[in-house]
Amino acid sequence: MKTIVRPRRSVLFVPAANARALEKSLTLPADCVIYDLEDSVAPEAKVLARDALSAHFASHPKVGFERIVRVNMAETPWGKDDVAAAAKMGADAILLPKVERPQDIIDAANRLDRHDADPAVGVWAMIETARGILNADEIAVLGHRSAVRLACFVVGPNDIARETGVRPQPGRPYLIPWLMQIILAARAGGITVLDGVYNDFRDSVGFEAECAQGASMGFDGKTLIHPGQIEAANRAFSPTEDEIAHARSVVEIFARPENADKGVVSLDGQMVERLHLEMAERLLAKAGAKL
Repeated sequence: MKTIVRPRRSVLFVPAANARALEKSLTLPADCVIYDLEDSVAPEAKVLARDALSAHFASHPKVGFERIVRVNMAETPWGKDDVAAAAKMGADAILLPKVERPQDIIDAANRLDRHDADPAVGVWAMIETARGILNADEIAVLGHRSAVRLACFVVGPNDIARETGVRPQPGRPYLIPWLMQIILAARAGGITVLDGVYNDFRDSVGFEAECAQGASMGFDGKTLIHPGQIEAANRAFSPTEDEIAHARSVVEIFARPENADKGVVSLDGQMVERLHLEMAERLLAKAGAKL
């Protein structure tokens, strides 16, 4: 699926079973909200949560942020009905848990098609198992096939740690190789990739450090578990004023008539290529800046 250039800096998980949280999500400055029908909802409450979420979408058909529905796995009693409901309620995307193979994405896209979901509805994939990491490249390649709808990878660090036995540590030293593997796969597939949650929402210092690390590694944004984390994530994953100014300069110099056919130009003593122009245009689009 062709990547839509839009900010996905702050992506907040909201339990679909929590009516108060559903309403509060409408007032928050998050770029995206993932309404969760999976981990945060008890089995006996899943159908009620799905119905409540459908009603919430019907009451608020237009909002200023992306709305994603994390569905249950297809093998569960709720998964297929979750996808059908998400297609009908007008979600921007569905988020699949524990994606391990390309066929998981293809099957979900086919289900969306059968329920007449808008072609713009994307499929996001949780990469949170050993097999999912090992197959990340094969999965991400589907990003080049628009009919398959793949738009984003979301890292699930808690499940990765549980499955592999890696012990959580500040700086995530033992997770970094796998996180970079996921990032590389996403870039090769032309899709967005989001860092995983930081569990201690009271630890603002640790959270900000992990956001800075994630931004430096190349993540587009971070999934969040508490509204208090939104502003720090937005800051960390936003271009700086200096970066925006430089990007504008790159766009402007290539826009000059004398540079129309040039692949390389000089800017402030440095050689700038067409690939830098593409990077600059992408940065400005994500920042909401005028070209």
